[in-house]
Amino acid sequence: MSVEGQTEQAQRASMNTELFGVFGSQGDFERFRSVDEFDTVVSESAATVGVRSHSLGIRGCSSLYTGTEGTCIIFGEAYPRGESTPNTARWLLDRYADSGLDALSQLNGSYLAFIAYEGDSFVATDPIRSWECYYTEVDGKRVFSTDIAMLKHLVSDPTPDRRSVLEFLHLGTVLGERTLFEEISRAPLDSCLTATDIRPLSRFTYEPQEFDYVSELTTRLRRAVHLRSHFPGKKGILLSGGKDSRVFLSQLPDIEQTYTIGRENSREVRVARRIANQYDAAHSVLEPSDRYLSTSDEKLRYSQSIKEALHIHHAGYDDLLDVDVMYHGLLFDTLFKGYFLEWDGVEVLGSKLPSTTLVSDPNPVDSLLSTLGFFPGPSERLTQFVGATFPELDLDIDSPREFLKSSLQEELNRCWDRTDSVHNAMDLLVIRNQPVMPFRTQLADNYHEPFVAIDTRLLDWHLKTPPEHRNSETFRKALLRIDGDILHHRPPSQPHDSNKINQLERFFRRKLPFVEEFEPAWPNRKQIYDEYGLAEKLFPDNREIHTLPVRLQLRVHNTRWWLDR
Repeated sequence: MSVEGQTEQAQRASMNTELFGVFGSQGDFERFRSVDEFDTVVSESAATVGVRSHSLGIRGCSSLYTGTEGTCIIFGEAYPRGESTPNTARWLLDRYADSGLDALSQLNGSYLAFIAYEGDSFVATDPIRSWECYYTEVDGKRVFSTDIAMLKHLVSDPTPDRRSVLEFLHLGTVLGERTLFEEISRAPLDSCLTATDIRPLSRFTYEPQEFDYVSELTTRLRRAVHLRSHFPGKKGILLSGGKDSRVFLSQLPDIEQTYTIGRENSREVRVARRIANQYDAAHSVLEPSDRYLSTSDEKLRYSQSIKEALHIHHAGYDDLLDVDVMYHGLLFDTLFKGYFLEWDGVEVLGSKLPSTTLVSDPNPVDSLLSTLGFFPGPSERLTQFVGATFPELDLDIDSPREFLKSSLQEELNRCWDRTDSVHNAMDLLVIRNQPVMPFRTQLADNYHEPFVAIDTRLLDWHLKTPPEHRNSETFRKALLRIDGDILHHRPPSQPHDSNKINQLERFFRRKLPFVEEFEPAWPNRKQIYDEYGLAEKLFPDNREIHTLPVRLQLRVHNTRWWLDR
């Protein structure tokens, strides 16, 4: 297919928001895309960039400035740290003219920034690469986009990357800077992409210090929420019965609507409804159905070929989400509560009761395999079934576990120049490869999406707080300082203030006969999958795959969708 035909095909399936550019002239740009696809296109001598965004012009969101001194485009959400300005792009260009790349350290938010100044041009990620910048080479020009599908259409007969396909199938995440396609890569975490190379930055580097961790988290969390309180329109939140989303309700009285996915009579929904009532917000229940496991083209597109679309829990309910702004607590677990760290514990009856003490000498790779999306037994069987699904690829491996251990070890080795300990290296590995990001990609494409967790001051708290203090207890204390009544309605799986007592009760509920276990926070995936016959719909000619766990079946379908298209 010609580039023109590929472009027409891509246009019909474009996302609502996109940053797209080419390190070349406007003529080069128009060989790949039409300027009519974008709200604005800016051309400099070394690069041409187009932006499409429903948040363009809103304070703190996508902005641009072009003048005699150069051009700056900010895509996403960004605020000058400690200052207020009507045009963040102009502010950044002025600071860059004064202090070079150090100016990026003063930019707060979730963004990509394009700068063209004195003949030089580049795209910079935010400190944790919360927006992906995909790039490839087409006809001798480096082309980049926030939407990998738009680049895939420009590559003639893209080649599946065998290692990436195996990582996706067995782990649910393509690691590092790769994608499912050999020709398309990603700008690394905390870096700049230029016409010919990558420039690493050093904003995200661990430097543990002693300070009042609870007090600082309280202050910074409250400030980060209020900084993002100005968005226009009707405000909503995806509300669970847990702790994270309560922060927004307690601090933003103009949140009108809350949504919870779950059965009407489940504990999760009942607690969420009480929380909404506590803060005078309306509450809607999104009943689990085939919507929850939607395999629509739109949902799969948000996986960007590198992560599971499964994590976009709300995607099938878009027609029921009647808000303009959607808040969420994504990454709170990772950045503030040490979810992926290895905590010590006591072995009782074959189970581990975790403590608030870190394992002194952890095995990072084995620990992460147990918390990421690896299924040891089913993964062994998966290798028997994928050959017929992907006949063009040799996906047979002797041991999925050993394969993933090698991949994760390689990723871990790349973390040491930014870390001081094995614990921080574990967290950095996950942050570099955060599996749940499709959740925010979908939100940002359809709503104004404030991303509170990656506020610069909160990232600074994460980097300076020793890992043993990044735990649920520190977070709980900070919440209670924000609002003493915030935990008035206890999370369903945490009925007590003490984390140790909660863990003990969870253990005994699991072990004792005739005692009901805590309900999971999310709907029963297998029950929904079976109830709506999704295995038959997705794999009518390959019944062997039906014996795999639902999550692995969905990964096979995700991968096939991307490679076939």
